[in-house]
Amino acid sequence: MLLNKLLSNLSVHVKPFAICTLSEGWRLHLPGPPGLLFHFVLEGNGVLYGPRGDAHPISPMHLSVVPIGAKHVLEAKGDFRDELRIDAPPSGEQVCQIVAGTSDQADLVVSCGIVSVRYGPSLDLFDHLHEVLAVDLSSVPQALSAFQGIMAEQSQAIAGSDAMTAALMTQCLVHLFRRLPSQDEEALPWLMALQDERMGRVIDMILDAPGDDYTVDSLAETAAMSRSAFAEHFAESFGRSPMSFVNHVRMQRATELLAVENLSVDEIARTVGYSSRSHFSRAFKDHSGLPPTDFRAASLAH
Repeated sequence: MLLNKLLSNLSVHVKPFAICTLSEGWRLHLPGPPGLLFHFVLEGNGVLYGPRGDAHPISPMHLSVVPIGAKHVLEAKGDFRDELRIDAPPSGEQVCQIVAGTSDQADLVVSCGIVSVRYGPSLDLFDHLHEVLAVDLSSVPQALSAFQGIMAEQSQAIAGSDAMTAALMTQCLVHLFRRLPSQDEEALPWLMALQDERMGRVIDMILDAPGDDYTVDSLAETAAMSRSAFAEHFAESFGRSPMSFVNHVRMQRATELLAVENLSVDEIARTVGYSSRSHFSRAFKDHSGLPPTDFRAASLAH
């Protein structure tokens, strides 16, 4: 089953977390995150309001996933007293503290951090998430242990912390994906689609060999579906047409390969399915905003 393969081949990167502590009746206004933002409730009860004001009750071991750029609010239970507004995400290499209220009164404690989740280098698993995703993990005691482990690892700079943090977050993601199909079938349509063996074959093939010569007809044949039914089902599940998805995977793979100094732009173009360097360069600039050579120079400079 492709879902099992996907879960066993996750590429996870976790930026330093923040601990958000709210006193009773306080609200914490948070800016739209530059990446996918996870909120895991360690203590207390409250509400997370999404960008449209949609309310998600939260309590210990509730995990909320906030889309990129979505402004949102954390609120501790109790009558409204005051609020704190944060204009920019915290930065730094270690866990930081954000306190709304008084530090000696913790009525809601939430672990918050930006997480990148990919299948290999090419498929961002939350690419088309537009609403707050809230999942109750209170029946999974391992989730609390994993988040506490992440906090401990990020609070000390020792060898292997990044790898350990990614491993612990991967555990949490597996529990999240296990819970989603039964909790909200519409939350991530691709998750349901990948349980369809026909769609799974197609995605697996594209991810394994993005440079092969694909057409909608050839992909539909792999799925053993009619062209029209395949194209419609694919767009509903992945938020884009089949060939747009193929191009996206190719550009993501090219982005990774451009960081490898011993591969020429011509070699990368051929690897991701372009026989013409000029055609590849135009496609890559449309995708990233920079020509391949300029993107490589900028990447290697960092």
